[in-house]
Amino acid sequence: MQTILGTGGSVGSLLAKELLNYDSKIRLVSRNPKKVNPNDETFSADFKSKEQTSKAIEGSDVVYLIVGIEYKYSIWKTDWPLIMQNVIDGCLKNNSKLVFLDNIYMLGVESLNNVKEDSKINPCSKKGSVRAELNQMIFDAIQKKGLQAIIARAGDFYGPPPNNSSILMLMVFNRMKDGKKAQWPVEVNKKHAFTYTPDIAKAMAKLGNTESAYNQVWNMPTDKNALTGKEWIELIANKLNKEPKFQLLPSLMFTLLSPFVSMIKEVREMNYQFTNEYIINSDKIEKELGIKPTKYEDGIDEIIKLG
Repeated sequence: MQTILGTGGSVGSLLAKELLNYDSKIRLVSRNPKKVNPNDETFSADFKSKEQTSKAIEGSDVVYLIVGIEYKYSIWKTDWPLIMQNVIDGCLKNNSKLVFLDNIYMLGVESLNNVKEDSKINPCSKKGSVRAELNQMIFDAIQKKGLQAIIARAGDFYGPPPNNSSILMLMVFNRMKDGKKAQWPVEVNKKHAFTYTPDIAKAMAKLGNTESAYNQVWNMPTDKNALTGKEWIELIANKLNKEPKFQLLPSLMFTLLSPFVSMIKEVREMNYQFTNEYIINSDKIEKELGIKPTKYEDGIDEIIKLG
């Protein structure tokens, strides 16, 4: 059995479909899970409960942790380590393997222009420190307790509906589709890679069912031809037959509004990802497992077709 923990986001339903290529038994776990495939098993659980998490994992060969929690540091610093410990303990108790979908927040500015699997963990944000802690928890469990695990790192997401709430989709694609100006944070002339959610699902399913892939970090397949913010806006405008008009959201705006708007406060510390080149190197998974990333132009075409 293959079990997905956290099925309400951008990747969950896509992963559930991909896993049918490897296993006929799929379990979907969240607070209010819904079937994706006709024969899916659904299981309701609170991942902050050790007992419920272990029960959700019971009988699983591979567990995919893709849960999302509120984008707020005060919640991340308490809930994420608790959830991760419960999942690790549940996997060890039930002899299950773990595949964890992560981001690149734990890496430093110096690594952003060529993010590799062995890039130094050197967080420069509070949320990045939480992600670094989660990585260390997995590494420790592998080394000291015999956990079989994979860390699958992706850049910012983009992908087809439903449930895609990424910056690129919300601030550029959806706004332009609705006839509004696109928006872009801080700096429009820096390259910024995005990882296509169907590619993430395909890669995670392949990794989880490849014995030799375990106890490693893998970057998710990401088009190496990263675009600047301006180029993203121009590409999407061209595909939607719109004018490439945009509003730049300056750093000063984040500074002035962060004391009053909680989401802006949370996003502000991540602005460094837009003031620096942000490029994901996925050579490892492309060469070793033969999973090629979707080209950006093809990804936007598919989003338009499906949306």
